[in-house]
Amino acid sequence: MTAPTWKWFIEYTSPTQAHMHGVKNYLYCGETQYQKVEIIDTEAFGLCLVLDGKIQSAEFDEYIYHECLIHPAMILHPHPEKIMIVGGGEGAVIREILKHPSVKRVLMVDIDKEVVDLCDKYLPAWNKGAFKDPRVELKFMDARKYLEETEETFDIIFSDLTEPLDDSPSYLLFTREFYETVDKKLGDKGIIALQSGSFNPNLIKCHCAINNTLSLVFNNVSSYSAFIPSYDVSWGFTLASKEYNSKELKKDEIDNILRERNITNLKFYDGETHQHMFSLPLDIRRSKEKETSIIEDNNPLFTY
Repeated sequence: MTAPTWKWFIEYTSPTQAHMHGVKNYLYCGETQYQKVEIIDTEAFGLCLVLDGKIQSAEFDEYIYHECLIHPAMILHPHPEKIMIVGGGEGAVIREILKHPSVKRVLMVDIDKEVVDLCDKYLPAWNKGAFKDPRVELKFMDARKYLEETEETFDIIFSDLTEPLDDSPSYLLFTREFYETVDKKLGDKGIIALQSGSFNPNLIKCHCAINNTLSLVFNNVSSYSAFIPSYDVSWGFTLASKEYNSKELKKDEIDNILRERNITNLKFYDGETHQHMFSLPLDIRRSKEKETSIIEDNNPLFTY
């Protein structure tokens, strides 16, 4: 049998590491004011959003990433009502947030309206109509500028950004100064949760530096991770809080909260999964102990 001839999308994770994906079709390829955008249909993972050469989410497994980013923080807060999203272009973060019945307001601030419009056009299953929910407001501007100027405070702020590349719009949203601004816009029980880089031991510096930086601002900072098949790696997340410690949540407590909130349609996250996600392997724990980098406006961290 003759092997099929594929177009190949190659995603470089470092100058000497890459993933290859067989592509059936390119639905869109272009550039916005801020970044290169591709929407591709792959054989293994279905439709994928690619920004600046990096797969952001894939049809096959986006639920893993988005449930991991959203639900640990939402469960940790006893009554989350006002939520802000920094980034979040596909709309899937809003979809997951709205599963919690206490939510009264969701503000998504994304600098790139073109990406949001393209996702709504080509990837509508990601948001499932969430952009049209009356509790949701979209703003298209620099999220840091918005937070610096607004008087509004939030229960939880989610940061769903691209990695801090040297030519990306997001690198100043990982710094100590930005997290200090976030701290001022969170309520007394406030929480921030964010994607925080690869758990590949060769690339762990980014995750460690983000956690070190958050620890300068918040009392409770916890790393966690989940394997994302389309990324081909365990991906890191961080949850930071003024008051709550996510590691204190017990399996049965999490499952009870999900039942009380009538959240029955998750595919990945529950109490048992939470315990696994927050249990870090020894090599990562040792790397975190050794890495002392801090990210600041005048000393940003750039990934490849």
